[in-house]
Amino acid sequence: MARYIFITGGVVSSLGKGLASAALGALLQARGFSVRLRKLDPYLNVDPGTMSPFEHGEVFVTDDGAETDLDLGHYERFTGVAARKTDSVSSGRIYSNVLEKERRGDYLGKTIQVIPHVTNEIKDFLAVGSDEVDFMLCEIGGTVGDIEGLPFFEAIRQFSHDRPRGQCIFMHLTLLPYLAASGELKTKPTQHSVKELQSIGIAPDILVCRSEHPIPEKEREKIALFCNVRKESVVAAYDLNSIYEAPLAYHREGLDQAVLDAFQISPAPRPDLTRWEDVMDRLENAEGEVRVAIVGKYTQLEDAYKSIAEALTHGGMANRVRVRAEWIDAEIFEREDPAPWLEGFHAILVPGGFGERGTEGKIKAAEFARTRQIPYLGICLGMQMAVIEAARNLGGLADAGSEEFDLEAGKKRFTPVVYHLKEWVQGNHKVARKLEDDKGGTMRLGAYTAHLSDGSHVAQIYGSTVIEERHRHRYEVDVKYRDKLEATGLCFSGMSPDGRLPEIVEWKNHPWFIGVQFHPELKSKPFAPHPLFADFVRAAVEVSRLV
Repeated sequence: MARYIFITGGVVSSLGKGLASAALGALLQARGFSVRLRKLDPYLNVDPGTMSPFEHGEVFVTDDGAETDLDLGHYERFTGVAARKTDSVSSGRIYSNVLEKERRGDYLGKTIQVIPHVTNEIKDFLAVGSDEVDFMLCEIGGTVGDIEGLPFFEAIRQFSHDRPRGQCIFMHLTLLPYLAASGELKTKPTQHSVKELQSIGIAPDILVCRSEHPIPEKEREKIALFCNVRKESVVAAYDLNSIYEAPLAYHREGLDQAVLDAFQISPAPRPDLTRWEDVMDRLENAEGEVRVAIVGKYTQLEDAYKSIAEALTHGGMANRVRVRAEWIDAEIFEREDPAPWLEGFHAILVPGGFGERGTEGKIKAAEFARTRQIPYLGICLGMQMAVIEAARNLGGLADAGSEEFDLEAGKKRFTPVVYHLKEWVQGNHKVARKLEDDKGGTMRLGAYTAHLSDGSHVAQIYGSTVIEERHRHRYEVDVKYRDKLEATGLCFSGMSPDGRLPEIVEWKNHPWFIGVQFHPELKSKPFAPHPLFADFVRAAVEVSRLV
């Protein structure tokens, strides 16, 4: 039976809380324990996939097709444990499930209430897979006191009460603000945050205190006394140069030992932190630097491309170089020549996105990379734009475009070399979608197999002709244009098992130009960089040496 660690937050960034959860998971793994991390979010959206990247940052996709919070990306990158649908739930999903049960008659006509119906639904979610791992880490989104989060706090209180004594602990993250005028850290916000938590029946066992300055011993003692925790359980969380330093930093501060002490696990296995020491060595002792231009449409909020940024960092680690990723708004190239913007870069990456805005700029970025022989990685929409560029400039289809853009505009303007995907094969059955279907959760989502052409560049990079990658898209390159495009030199080097859906394209006469319909960034980890990103950065290093 798993031991549960519930992670709550006071006034602290969501990244700080997610990072602490992920780092703790990595530390418990380093001591030989198996872990699984979960996220309970108070927002009312049923599917994060319906939310704008400007609102919520990146939508992370699991192998089994769940659209989840970007924190699950941190969990995977730090632990290597593939997330599942059962690892993320929102208030919207919980309320939707309760209302569906009420409509089915599962509650036998009873009045539906937050307690017990909503809280029981949350507790059922928490219990899934409890016999599979040693530790279950459950992060509660939002801040203590938020009205949306109250059902979750009540549910974890009840859950810990229902479990055998010593099977659940609570970890609370707070902020210790520094007042420069008086030169002191203030503990009062932490005291009030803990008081708020205690008022709903939860007493934290461990406090993780976010601070820009060292926490004096007397302040630790004061926090411990007024928040009713042991002094050893007041753990400092300082600013770091890299998020990947977090496991080592939290170990130095004693977070993993505080958790084991709270569970009275003694003697505990010593941690093997070799993996994280190697990660930091590669980061801190880089032997060069490459510049990569990310030409996207959500550049105002870099969290919209969080996994891509991290995967580039991982690719740099694999090559012992530092990757300096710079964000360029694709719309700029619809007004200006891309050359002055892109000439100083060693590689170009065009990520995914939805809608027509900025796509003409992405097409120009793909053309620049093709004609200037600069390494190019197109992901999802970035692949589709590379195909449209080839069709327009080399394939004789001057009006090539995507059906997505015509549907958005409400009139036909393009020859649709990219079309709305109506049906595909998933496992042993066929999935069908219509244009008028609801937007949430209706894309081609999750892990799918692709077959790579023998002798292709991607087969060489992967070291295999069969791969499995995660998808998230509604539109697909139309295979009926394959012969016309391959005649120009654009090779369809990866296809779905039934040969109907193009998965990868590459230029034969280019040193490194690859477009993929899937999202390889979602499976990259600091200790296991994704092969495509590792080789993409290697190609950028080659260019940097020629400049």
